[in-house]
Amino acid sequence: MVIGLQLAILVAVIALWEVGTNTSTGANRFLIDPFIWSRPSRIVGRVGEWLQSGIILNNVFITLYEALMSFVLGALAGVVVGFVLARSDLWSRVLNPFIQVLNALPRLVFAPIFFLLFGLDENSKIALGFSLVFFIVFFNAYQGVREVDRNVFNNVRMLGANERQMTWHVLLPSALTWILTSLHTSVGFAMVGAVVGEYLGAARGLGHVIAQSEGNLDATGVWAGMLVLCVVVVVVEVLVTQLERRLVRWKPRPAGELLTA
Repeated sequence: MVIGLQLAILVAVIALWEVGTNTSTGANRFLIDPFIWSRPSRIVGRVGEWLQSGIILNNVFITLYEALMSFVLGALAGVVVGFVLARSDLWSRVLNPFIQVLNALPRLVFAPIFFLLFGLDENSKIALGFSLVFFIVFFNAYQGVREVDRNVFNNVRMLGANERQMTWHVLLPSALTWILTSLHTSVGFAMVGAVVGEYLGAARGLGHVIAQSEGNLDATGVWAGMLVLCVVVVVVEVLVTQLERRLVRWKPRPAGELLTA
């Protein structure tokens, strides 16, 4: 039912878009300006040309590589730092102001610095994506450890559990839901970091394709690049959702979901 309604809305928007860009109102004017908005038929045709030439696939793989590395490195660093600071009240209080300030800064501010440090290749895009993913995972891992049931924590400690056992059997399971939620969100931000970094300066990637088309005033190329990006994001989102469901099978369904099921 839901998927059917979603498809109906999508088809209606595309149909209105195509009709509007082909409906003349006189004097070279259209209901929807095709110079700015192009036409769905032209956009699909451009994507087909890119697929035949193989150019777009190479750029997609570059963007996915940058996003994957950003996600993996940022998530690992966020979990580790989150756990360490959550277990140390002293360092948590000492570093909290610095972390809050860094998190409040727009990530685009760091882009020129990353370009200078790592150049215009994939490393600078990975660094930009890392800066987006790290803070999301860090705050969730930190809060997840802080939210552990104190009675469970104290009882396990009384039974003689060491720090490694405490982390593996108590803290990690308690923070797992928080961490998985942050990972789901972080995938999208990793893609954003990769594409934005390519848009600002790169020789390959989907962001570069979109920026190049924009520089040539090629609206069809811009929308075609955005279409490919949307398809990639949807596929990644579906895969991450399926993975998350497998990892949290033990988690009870929300009350609202049960009522509407």
